[in-house]
Amino acid sequence: MAFVDRVEVTFQAGNGGNGVVSFRHEKFRKLGGPDGGDGGKGGDIILAASNREHTLANFRYKKLIKAAGGQSGASRRRHGKKGDDLILAVPVGTVLVAVSEPLADLSTEGQEFTIAHGGKGGYGNAHFASSTRQAPRVAEKGDAGEVKQLTLELKMIADVGIIGLPNAGKSTLLAVVSNAHPAIADYPFTTVAPNLGVVDIDNKSSVLFADIPGLIEGASQGKGLGDEFLRHVERSGLLLHLVDAYNEDVGEAYKIIIKELHDYKIDLSGRPQIVALTKTEGLAKKDVEVKIKTLKKLAPKGTDIVAISSHSGQGIKELLRLTKTTLDKIRRQTYKVPKLAKLPIIKLVESEDDWQVKKVKDGFLVIGKKIERFAHRTYFGDYHAEQRLRDIMYKMGIMTELEKQGIKTGQSIQIGSPAIGTLEY
Repeated sequence: MAFVDRVEVTFQAGNGGNGVVSFRHEKFRKLGGPDGGDGGKGGDIILAASNREHTLANFRYKKLIKAAGGQSGASRRRHGKKGDDLILAVPVGTVLVAVSEPLADLSTEGQEFTIAHGGKGGYGNAHFASSTRQAPRVAEKGDAGEVKQLTLELKMIADVGIIGLPNAGKSTLLAVVSNAHPAIADYPFTTVAPNLGVVDIDNKSSVLFADIPGLIEGASQGKGLGDEFLRHVERSGLLLHLVDAYNEDVGEAYKIIIKELHDYKIDLSGRPQIVALTKTEGLAKKDVEVKIKTLKKLAPKGTDIVAISSHSGQGIKELLRLTKTTLDKIRRQTYKVPKLAKLPIIKLVESEDDWQVKKVKDGFLVIGKKIERFAHRTYFGDYHAEQRLRDIMYKMGIMTELEKQGIKTGQSIQIGSPAIGTLEY
């Protein structure tokens, strides 16, 4: 299965079922009471994080995903069946983004998030029966289910991110120290998708490594494979920066990667690093020392720089132990950092009951969340349904405002923009 780590999908929850108008029909009973049942609620769409999923490929060709709608009510006060919820498995580490703003981060196994809620079922006429209204002939439509256009991004959760120029030996190192089997060849860009590998260190602990496709100069501007794969090391506490010992200028190779880390949308250049000079099995000890000295001049003070060879095994055990020690130190420091209390953000929140009346060319326009919700539930063209909506508008004060603005008999009242329906005054 192809590795897919970013998809754009529209999720549409199920619509609520419609309520019905019905009266009891029994033998020897002429005037049976109202018994129209309510519609069922529409199904929700839920994303669930699962370790069994490793890619977003299942969403690659599904641009619209719908949940089941609720069924309409029936006579004898029978409520419509609820629409089944749609539960979709996604890899652990999936982030939901709506209009560039993170909506949810599914970072643990079994974590769930409801991304679109199903519409509420409409009431049947039995719901409206009272001591003063014993034979209501009105029912409601079900609410529409929520529609969300989201971007799903997969960010792998690895302890260590392996970075470097193409052909620096990243995949070879991962294959040697872990159970992973990445593609390995003697040419750049062999790795075109991230690989994960679990590394056992001295049979005492395990560390998760992520091998990131090689970066080149200008990756942040889209050159090569670009820098999009760097999202997979955003969560990594430690970066393992590999530099090919056979590079003509190891200092320049180091600086190219640091610049690309800096130019990424989240500056990763300050992330803790271990720098490893690779493929040193064929070099003289003196040459290796010169190259390490060059890297020490460029790396931040205190950065560990080691020489390794994945083919001969030279320095590999020492590197893994150093990695574990550094990770433990980072975690201890992380736990000591106190969390700053967030300042409350004061916003003007629009009330559900708020509405506005505007004079338009052909009459008047009424907008507002609550009145529009009632309009969506109304069967326009049905006298009883429209009369109920008028009653609601009187109770909310909308009719009084229309009269203040000089509405005349016969003028139209449009509810919602675009129009949900129109009433005649």
